[in-house]
Amino acid sequence: MSIAMQKSLKLTAACALIMASANAAHANPVSGAFGEWKPIVDVRLRYEEVDQAPIVNNAEAGTVRARLGFETGKAWNTALLAEGEFVELWKSDFNSTVNGKTAFPVVADPKNKEINRLQLTNTSIDGTTITLGRQRINIDDQRFVGNVGWRQNEQTFDALRVVNKSVKNLNIDATYLDRVNRVFGKSSPQGEYQGNGFLANASYQAPVGKFTGYAYLLDFDPIVGVATAAGDSTSTYGLRYSGQHPIGKVKLSYVAAFAHQSDYGSNPLSFADDYYFGELTATFRQFSGGVGVEILDGNGVKGFTTPLATLHKFQGWADKFLTTPANGIDDRYVNLGWNKKGVGPFDTVSAVASYHKFESQRLSINYGSEVDLLLQAKLQRFTAAVKYADYNADKFATDTTKLWLQLEYVW
Repeated sequence: MSIAMQKSLKLTAACALIMASANAAHANPVSGAFGEWKPIVDVRLRYEEVDQAPIVNNAEAGTVRARLGFETGKAWNTALLAEGEFVELWKSDFNSTVNGKTAFPVVADPKNKEINRLQLTNTSIDGTTITLGRQRINIDDQRFVGNVGWRQNEQTFDALRVVNKSVKNLNIDATYLDRVNRVFGKSSPQGEYQGNGFLANASYQAPVGKFTGYAYLLDFDPIVGVATAAGDSTSTYGLRYSGQHPIGKVKLSYVAAFAHQSDYGSNPLSFADDYYFGELTATFRQFSGGVGVEILDGNGVKGFTTPLATLHKFQGWADKFLTTPANGIDDRYVNLGWNKKGVGPFDTVSAVASYHKFESQRLSINYGSEVDLLLQAKLQRFTAAVKYADYNADKFATDTTKLWLQLEYVW
């Protein structure tokens, strides 16, 4: 945890102790808060196999991740949440980015243990939630800010976040952060970004849909040997609209977004890139189908960047475009889905199939295509999944297939 955030937490804890002493003659709210504690248990077992040309050896990663902690009740409208995260390996034939096994493809799930979340949440102000400390932040569809929940080591933020909902249908979300705890773990030079980040997001739910405006200002300190750190210092301003409309028994859902990005703070580059997104989905009973396009500009040197995003959700599960190419990317895709309750012993069973066609936004270079498949079943607190991605390269990267087998328990 960053020094500034440690000082903030110590100050908050000191204030709580002073208040506790001052109220010693009365019922002890601290004892009551801890008496209402709730456990946090999230255990995930995963096998991942990667076949990536021209690497001769396939990666085989067997990992187990446990998030264990607790959340108290409230004392003076303040709750404490503490959670540790532990990643262990039961099969280690893969390049974790820190284990030196470069003869294998990368699977960014290194062995790791750390404080995942340590936060105080206060609701003293009407309609307002204030969260201080190491925390999970997911905004909108996580295209710009997310916790990268797919990886075993979650991305968290050392931050002060204020969310206000005091005005009906209006949500104002503002965050100051000084450290990003990334998925690569404590042992990696890429394991954290430090600097100053301001995240502002405001949305209004109107009868015709949800309108959102946002500004994300990121100024990261340079890291020796990690060129992307200062290069990811950007200012991004954007608008987003989402809504849905029934047509008979079919529900149409739609999203449109635009953003403009330029260099900011310590970034040594000079650029101005745009982002465009549109998606239309139709749902009928347990079936769904959708089409979409996502375009991230590039100027031949630097592509539109989203360093805080849950990147695995976008541009294919093979993760070939975690960094936007210098000539940008134009992703056209089709999604098919099926979801049904009460299938055999399972509470729900769902399936997803996607096809992506990629090319560069600049110069229209054919990057390749990808097929993604997912089958998932839930039974009480257990979720089992089989997931597959097949990237067929043309003029970008190399052919890659990935297979995941996963079982997760959440309490």
